[in-house]
Amino acid sequence: MSLLVVGLSHRSAPVSVLERAALHADAQVKLVQDTVAADPATEAAVLATCNRIELYADVDKFHAGVAELSTLLAQHSGVGLDELTPYLYVHYEDRAVHHLFSVACGLDSMVVGEGQILGQIKDSLARAQELHTAGRLLNDLFQQALRVGKRAHSETGIDRAGQSLVTFGLEQLALGAEVSDWARGKKALVIGAGSMSSLAAATLARVGVREIVVANRTADRAERLAQILNDGGDVSARAVPMDAVSDELTRADVVVSCTGATGLVLTAEAVAAAVQDAGAGRGWVAQLGADEVPPFRGSGAAPARPTASSATDENCPLDLAPMPATAGFSVLGEAAVAGMAASELEQHAAWVDNAPRPQSSGPAVTVLDPAEEADAIAALAATAAVIGRVPERRRPEPVAEIPRPTPSLFLLDLAMPRDIDAAVHRLGGVRLVDIESLAEASADAPMAADVDQVRRIVADEVAAFGAALRAAHITPTVVALRSMAAEVVAGEIARLDGRLPGLDDKQRGEITQTVRRVVDKLLHAPTVRVKQLAAEPGGAGYADALRTLFDLDPETVAAVSRAEDSTTDEKDRGSS
Repeated sequence: MSLLVVGLSHRSAPVSVLERAALHADAQVKLVQDTVAADPATEAAVLATCNRIELYADVDKFHAGVAELSTLLAQHSGVGLDELTPYLYVHYEDRAVHHLFSVACGLDSMVVGEGQILGQIKDSLARAQELHTAGRLLNDLFQQALRVGKRAHSETGIDRAGQSLVTFGLEQLALGAEVSDWARGKKALVIGAGSMSSLAAATLARVGVREIVVANRTADRAERLAQILNDGGDVSARAVPMDAVSDELTRADVVVSCTGATGLVLTAEAVAAAVQDAGAGRGWVAQLGADEVPPFRGSGAAPARPTASSATDENCPLDLAPMPATAGFSVLGEAAVAGMAASELEQHAAWVDNAPRPQSSGPAVTVLDPAEEADAIAALAATAAVIGRVPERRRPEPVAEIPRPTPSLFLLDLAMPRDIDAAVHRLGGVRLVDIESLAEASADAPMAADVDQVRRIVADEVAAFGAALRAAHITPTVVALRSMAAEVVAGEIARLDGRLPGLDDKQRGEITQTVRRVVDKLLHAPTVRVKQLAAEPGGAGYADALRTLFDLDPETVAAVSRAEDSTTDEKDRGSS
């Protein structure tokens, strides 16, 4: 049997695919159960975090195992196999061990060196043990991964290379300021009460927020987390039901969300409404004016620009905003009409021809001669007629943008799939950091020298684990050989009793001990040597050779292996 892992992560797949492939708790349980029910696999465990989904299995056929595990991942994630396959990675035997050990050390995390992954690996193992899908191989593998991860954090400075996802996310919200300075005195809303949300709440309390409100679908979990926060420091914490989130959003300065919801928890409309309802309590309201709705960036219409002739564009058939310092629509702003169909342009040209010209005593306004404007529009229309649409300029005229107000509502979305609508990125006065933006921010993070040291630790541990695994593979054969030898000794002593019935107990004991010592000495060197050879790469064949040389019953060897697995399972369940 051999270790196989099939999965996808932030390194292999875009966030949009990870988001769709995310597995809720029930789906993870069903995936593991269906994996061990499939032909190639006898053990299975799933490691699912906010930025990875990995299925580990002990399989007897590589190609069949890859096909089956890939198919099961696609079925349970709801993403079609054809779409999912380009983003999947496969690791086998030593490479699979190396991958999990690297993950446990934080080398494969979005934020290098973060330690939260150790808790997630522990949870994954506990789930597999509870479902009885983790046998000797996966129990040994995951427990060793936990030890390797702890060793990396205790023996190196890998913690300096990165932080938890929560800390890194808060740093991104703080926009370069010290997190403690940025957070001091703020009110925070934490949506969810799971492990990630609890870590976020504890981190917020540590960096100095004044108040934390915890919202969760299960009220007692929210209340328990709030009580822990109240008992642990100066922060004031309270729990609210999920239907109170809209109201709490209007009072919050910082929102952290990480739930297991399959749909959005906060829509862009809900955030915009909450910010607007907060009124003068938001810094951006004073900058934009109390009656102005927070603008969306990238929406269909260009933002309105103050001009002396804004009234002339009220009836524009294409609903185009007025251009700066221009009486009506002007083709001098070609960037505004790039991509417009020829028929639309001609419709707008007709409106321009009939548009009233401003009469103003205010500042001078540039007004194009109607004939010149008509010629320019005709030229653009002729070009559009050839290619179907108005081409963009190679260097479009710079367009002055409305300055975005300083953020006054900060949102951190750590869920996968996302809890907060990505359209919130376009809201003025709001800053959203989510998994996708965290991935972009961490892509260029410098690698600390300690990372190289952790990689050496991982390499050494992988070699040691592989040797132990290969040695363990031959152990049942060695045990079966010694059992057979013991049976031979017992049979010969019985025959001796029949031939020499006059032997007393002392004499019989001395003879028995002598025969056993002879057998043990004859077997000692070969069995020690075969274990050493089996621990080396390519040593798996020595077990077969031993069984052939001594004509060992395969069922006897298998029985020894099953007995060892049963003992290991009981020990692991007792320690978990």
